Amino acid sequence: MKLLKVSSSSKPNSVAGAIAGIIRTDNKVQIQTIGAGALNQAVKSIAIARGFIAPTGQEIVCIPFFKDIEINGETKTAIVINVEVR
Repeated sequence: MKLLKVSSSSKPNSVAGAIAGIIRTDNKVQIQTIGAGALNQAVKSIAIARGFIAPTGQEIVCIPFFKDIEINGETKTAIVINVEVR
């Protein structure tokens, strides 16, 4: 499964295009966020991507979960969202 890392400065339209492109080819993508701002941008991106994908007759679902990751020797808790075709 491909992984997209979203930050608080990510542009939702750009991320949405990436989500839609991956969904069209692989039927699923994983989005990783750390922090409230990044999660906000990711959710907006998913909503926009749904608008790109829905006209094709496909519907997407989101499955969020927590994951501990290590960045520069420091453990942080990320929220990861699996986005899949239903």
